[in-house]
Amino acid sequence: MNFLTAVKNDDERERSVGLRVTGNEIGRVASDARRGEDLMTKAVQKITLSPSRDIPFDKLVLSQSNVRRIKASVSVEELAEDIARRGLLQSLSVRPVLNDDGTETGKFEIPAGGRRFQALSFLVKQKRLAKTTPIPCIVRDAASDILAEDDSLAENMQRVALHPLDQFRAFVALRDKGQSDAEIAAAFFVTPQIVKQRLKLASVAPALLEVYAEDGMTLEQLMAFTVNPDHARQVQVWDVIHSSWNKEPFQIRRMLTETSVRASDRRAVFVGVEAYEAAGGTMLHDLFQGDDGGWLEDPALLDRLVTEKLQAEAETVAVEGWKWIEVALDLPYGYSHGLRSLAGDPAPMTDDEGAAHAKLLAEYRALEEEYADQDELPDEIDTRLGVLEAEMEKLETRPLIFDQTEVGRAGAFVTLDRYGALAVYRGYVRPEDEPVRRPRSMMVLILRWRGRGMIVISPMAMAVSLMSEPSSCRVAIRSELTCRRMRMTGR
Repeated sequence: MNFLTAVKNDDERERSVGLRVTGNEIGRVASDARRGEDLMTKAVQKITLSPSRDIPFDKLVLSQSNVRRIKASVSVEELAEDIARRGLLQSLSVRPVLNDDGTETGKFEIPAGGRRFQALSFLVKQKRLAKTTPIPCIVRDAASDILAEDDSLAENMQRVALHPLDQFRAFVALRDKGQSDAEIAAAFFVTPQIVKQRLKLASVAPALLEVYAEDGMTLEQLMAFTVNPDHARQVQVWDVIHSSWNKEPFQIRRMLTETSVRASDRRAVFVGVEAYEAAGGTMLHDLFQGDDGGWLEDPALLDRLVTEKLQAEAETVAVEGWKWIEVALDLPYGYSHGLRSLAGDPAPMTDDEGAAHAKLLAEYRALEEEYADQDELPDEIDTRLGVLEAEMEKLETRPLIFDQTEVGRAGAFVTLDRYGALAVYRGYVRPEDEPVRRPRSMMVLILRWRGRGMIVISPMAMAVSLMSEPSSCRVAIRSELTCRRMRMTGR
């Protein structure tokens, strides 16, 4: 089949189904379409916006048609300060006030923008704004079919609140352009701590911020992620928990801090966070809930600092003259088993310590006497008595004084107690350090017969006698052995 045959067949098919269109027909269709567009254009009415004009403040009155009745979260005073700082960002929506005969009075009522008007009134009362100051207004036609209540309701309901993430990022933009946390806080009537929190939220991994923006994560969960600034770790934790049944914020915090050490840990208490940071250690902090001082992010550094400080304390203890000092973060169970413990005498208080103790005791007894008739002590008095007890107990806990001869053969253990305070246990003697005692001399009494009775001689004398009178000594020894056997057998 050639090209002409194909065209002929197409013509026949078009005639058979009534689809044959001539050039004139095409022209008529195009003309009709243009006429339809013209008709539609004529049918659409142009929107006319209400005119704007500046109206003196003293010509404005608050309308009773304003639907807002409940006090908003931002006070009028704060809004007034914001207007004083940056000016009026949004015009007031007003309508002419009419007389009974329908003529305008020259006053304008405000159905939409009542809080702005009240803030302006506050500035006028403070004489920071003149009564005749022109106020930008949108003037609605008095004959409008739209009710004043309609305008007031629409202004409040059509408003879309800013997404929290947009606010966080806006704070970051302000800071990046040179504003301090305090300046941002002052501009938006929040505390610097709130500014820090919102900046912290904006610093979470971008991938997680997008999840939050799409409502895939709660604000509380996002807060939990701020505890660790490592974006890779944040994403890793989210990948683990987002499909898990346990998505609680505390679980997120636990996973993000599981390799860190709490500041309340006894090692951190002993070393001190300041010393740790001075050594180059970094901290993690939770800005949204109590964190007991945060977390120390470098456990290896902390352990090294603990060891070094314990060794330094051990050197101070060694100056006392102990033979050995054993240093350990944790002493094993039964660490003193098999060791002899020295008995020491409590050191007496110095004159200054005695005077301090007497003063504390006098205050304690005076408070007890003053409140003796009350069934329950006031909180501040109860707290003070507790402080006095603790200070007196500290003075009453006296160090022990040991015999210096014993100190030279004994040792001490240096460690930490469960609260992170230094603990030194002194005066333990190892078996190998016990003094060598001479074996007791054989005190066998030797009886020698001289015809005038018995005499007692020492082993040395016995040896001499054996050399001088061997026969007499042998008789005496046999006699002594016989006596021993008789005593042992009861005869």
